[in-house]
Amino acid sequence: MQDQCCTLASDASAEAVIGEAEAIARDAARKEEAKARRKALKDEGTRERDAVRERKAAERAERERAGKAEAERLRARAEAARAVLLERAAELRDLAGGTLRSCFEGLEEPRDPRGIRHPLPAVLSLVVMAVLRGKVTMVAVTGWIKIAGQDLLEMAGARHRDGNGQLTAPSPRTVTRVLGLAGPQPLSDAVGAYLAAAVPGRQPDGTGESGDPDHGHEQEQEQGEEEEEEEPPLRPHLQCDGKAVRGARRPDGSTLFILSAVTAKVTVADREIPAKTNEVPEIGPMLLELNRRLPLAGWVLTADAAHTQDDFAELTVTGLRAHYVLTVKDNRKNLRAALRGLCWAGARRHASEDTGHGRTERRSHLVMDAPEEIKAMFPHVKQVAKVIRTRTVRHWKGDGRTWKLVTATTTETVYLVTSLTSADASPRQIAAYIRAHWGIENFCAECAYG
Repeated sequence: MQDQCCTLASDASAEAVIGEAEAIARDAARKEEAKARRKALKDEGTRERDAVRERKAAERAERERAGKAEAERLRARAEAARAVLLERAAELRDLAGGTLRSCFEGLEEPRDPRGIRHPLPAVLSLVVMAVLRGKVTMVAVTGWIKIAGQDLLEMAGARHRDGNGQLTAPSPRTVTRVLGLAGPQPLSDAVGAYLAAAVPGRQPDGTGESGDPDHGHEQEQEQGEEEEEEEPPLRPHLQCDGKAVRGARRPDGSTLFILSAVTAKVTVADREIPAKTNEVPEIGPMLLELNRRLPLAGWVLTADAAHTQDDFAELTVTGLRAHYVLTVKDNRKNLRAALRGLCWAGARRHASEDTGHGRTERRSHLVMDAPEEIKAMFPHVKQVAKVIRTRTVRHWKGDGRTWKLVTATTTETVYLVTSLTSADASPRQIAAYIRAHWGIENFCAECAYG
């Protein structure tokens, strides 16, 4: 009996020990589980904080990149706007009538009007003044403006004064920001509108002033049918020409091309030609925009042979109610071949000769009404012309001891089509339009555009 009781007591003690051990194990498991939960929560918080930091860092980096990109874009637009004013500075000076700021009075202010210290016309006038003083880079322009005298600031229309009552000049950052916000094309359009309104109504006369800048002594001779009535007056003339801007590059490294419209040697409109296209699709929008501020009805438009296109002829005659005189080259091979095959023996003629700078140039202009086959090949053509240019150049050639006079003669034949009728323009007048356009090509090629 005693042994049985001892066995029961031993079993009870063992169960108690086992229960206590199990309780200790469960408690330890709970602690480990709680510790694991705390660690998981801590790790989750750490990951969330790291994610927030990474997101903020990415947003900050994106803002910095966007800010740098915006600053680069603003600087690029400022450089382009500076180039516009660099090209137009002399024209603005000549046509401003004594005050430059009036040229920019109609330009829309791109800045928030609150807190503006330096008006837009004042800043742009100072830029033009700096350019006229020979400052062609942005650093040189802003540096000159920074030290401009009180008389120049007053002339430009500056109005902000310091504590001593002295006019203050806009800072380089302000000048760059204003030019960048104004933008090259709106600024060019605004200047073109002012120049178009101010340009005098001069007409091409076929002389060296509106034609060849190297023009010397010229003699003219009219041949063919004698006109019983006086010739009609020369119409206003707009020359369109595209040129590469010397020394200018786009951000991608490509050459900058500008299409310009010029009258009386004043640029009244221009448009940048995108890198992956040419001037042909850009001339229409440019002329339509110009027509809104300077009606072109009745004008004569001349352009490069690349624009001898049906669309351009339709736009000129139907859309603008103007006239065209266009050169025909290999881009219209069939039309040129048809013109070459015409019988020019009975055409009305105008001949001219000029000499200067060691050369003699003779031009024969043959003009006649367009035959039906030519009218079927090009819209609105009324007259056709054939120009034969013979240039003789004389120069001395030698080795320093013996010299001899060398003469070189070249002949070029050019064909043209025009919507002007024989009652609208005589051969002499068509020659004047052609000479004026060839002269303006030289003028555009010599423009310093930055």
